[in-house]
Amino acid sequence: MKKASVLRFAARLEPMKAVLLFCLLLPVAAANANEPKLEEAPIDTRNVVSIQRGAQVFVNYCLSCHSATAMRYNRLVDIGLTPQQIKDNLMFAADKPGAPMTVAMRPADAKEWFGVAPPDLSVAARARGPDWLYAYLRGFYRDDSTPTGWNNLVFPNVGMPHVLWELQGQQALKMQDRKGEHGKEHVRTLTIATPGTMNARAYDSLAADLVNYLVFMGEPARQSRIQIGYAVLIFLGVLFVPIYLLKQDYWKEVH
Repeated sequence: MKKASVLRFAARLEPMKAVLLFCLLLPVAAANANEPKLEEAPIDTRNVVSIQRGAQVFVNYCLSCHSATAMRYNRLVDIGLTPQQIKDNLMFAADKPGAPMTVAMRPADAKEWFGVAPPDLSVAARARGPDWLYAYLRGFYRDDSTPTGWNNLVFPNVGMPHVLWELQGQQALKMQDRKGEHGKEHVRTLTIATPGTMNARAYDSLAADLVNYLVFMGEPARQSRIQIGYAVLIFLGVLFVPIYLLKQDYWKEVH
């Protein structure tokens, strides 16, 4: 092929690449436009007290259906709990501290009752992100058109019922119209229809604790890894000084 022909072919290719890239990104942009904006989850992975509270919520409300097979009970010593505290307060479905967090419910029964087996939550925070989980736990509302009677603002037609409804209360979906950049927009908001045993602030704090625990469970060694990383960087910074002086002394005759 001649050089001129190659240049003409390359010139035609660039617009084609641009159109192809636009077609690939268009569905992603449309999906993101339909998703609600997520509020930043108020979590702190260094707050071991919050993680301890989240572990208690997880064991009492989530572990009856959702397993966490990549997490073992004895890893909870990393958040300041003693083996005896773990055994007395958190081990309701296992006998040994080294056992993984599994459930007694059979996957076949779960699929029959819920339509699909509840997913393992070992790495839910890493897969979904803490902001999504925080919005999900606060986004349930009553919907009589679904089999469970519940729906979710960030997970439409979710098959899971709202297991924390007695704490949060029952929310109702409210549609509002407002003027946006591209004309009238339909905004979905939630309001408390029936109050629960907690006020909104207390429930949001509980949801944040649970998300904090799910983040910890996704990578229990995260804080240790960060501390080791800082120590290595400090060591390398200190080591740089004698190495640099040695280099200067070694090459001074050359320069």
